[in-house]
Amino acid sequence: MTRRDAFIAIADPTRRRILDLLQRRGPLVAGEISGCFARASRPGISRHLRVLRDCGVVRVRRRGREQLYTLQPRPLTQVRDGWLGKFGDMQQVSLRTLRALVEAPR
Repeated sequence: MTRRDAFIAIADPTRRRILDLLQRRGPLVAGEISGCFARASRPGISRHLRVLRDCGVVRVRRRGREQLYTLQPRPLTQVRDGWLGKFGDMQQVSLRTLRALVEAPR
């Protein structure tokens, strides 16, 4: 399978929330992550975690019967410093506008 792009990882609001959780709280097992999402099913969160892993923004390792997820910030910093970095000097362009475009229903 071809490694997915980090932009795919951040394109979904649920995946961004998972990344926020891992950034704030550190490594978490899959059950702890899914427990933070009252309206999402465990299989749904599992699919999001698979996408994040395929994009290289999280690493997973086994801990007994559990899977421990850890944030891997390098692909995200490459997005920030790479393509998004071209827009850094454009103070008028709001990241909120970009977020609204990314989150807009299609």
